[in-house]
Amino acid sequence: MTTSGQLVLTSIQNLPIIKEDDDLGSMIFNHAQKQSIGFEDGDIIVMAQKIVSKSEGRLRDLREVKPGLRARFIARKVQKDARLVELILQESNKVLRAKNGKLIVEHKKGFVCANAGIDHSNAIGGDDSSHFVLLLPEDADRSASKIRSVLELKTGKKIGVLIIDSHGRAWRTGTTGTTIGVAGVPALVDLRGTPDLFGYRLRITQVAAADELAAGASLMMGQAAEGTPCIHVRGFPYQMRESGLGELIRNKNKDLFR
Repeated sequence: MTTSGQLVLTSIQNLPIIKEDDDLGSMIFNHAQKQSIGFEDGDIIVMAQKIVSKSEGRLRDLREVKPGLRARFIARKVQKDARLVELILQESNKVLRAKNGKLIVEHKKGFVCANAGIDHSNAIGGDDSSHFVLLLPEDADRSASKIRSVLELKTGKKIGVLIIDSHGRAWRTGTTGTTIGVAGVPALVDLRGTPDLFGYRLRITQVAAADELAAGASLMMGQAAEGTPCIHVRGFPYQMRESGLGELIRNKNKDLFR
């Protein structure tokens, strides 16, 4: 664990609208240089999933989607577009809740979220925007690793990468930044056995460090028209290491709410 006492988050400004096959790692590095943002070992880049999804061609036109019987049935139940429901089903392992206009699923990557993370907002501009939705990256851990490799090659430093999305939470209203892809950053920090201020050794505490950072970075990104989908982070207070999203997925046998 580092002890600098400072966590500095800086928005990387003026990234263009991302298109399919854009080299995000190079674009981030170039725009950071324009802002005189240097890179040091242990720095982290946090990215909104939308720019990753766009670069990976995850945009879908609802006019090209043909919903099946199950999608049409669920769509009537939750009052959603059957074409959207069809995409949600394709991106999910299981439907957990379909009521009160909500569709909560287990995504193919194991986490639980609304609508499999598929979103209309900031997907595309123009008159046809209502027809388009954006799917999450197919494998956000892999995406983070690729972007990290580019950044490390260009900077010569050990860099971490998080890809985040906005998710709702049980018991609380509102969304918060949540990690869906990670490379070179500890997703989970196990503090069991660590003494507290009075010498008591912690028995249960595990910190979702990647999610905590995701929430902070999400504040800098905003949720509407801010246009700042990438954050440079310095001063992360835990030792960097290899990890993956799987560390944050609760084992179903220990999930009390399924």
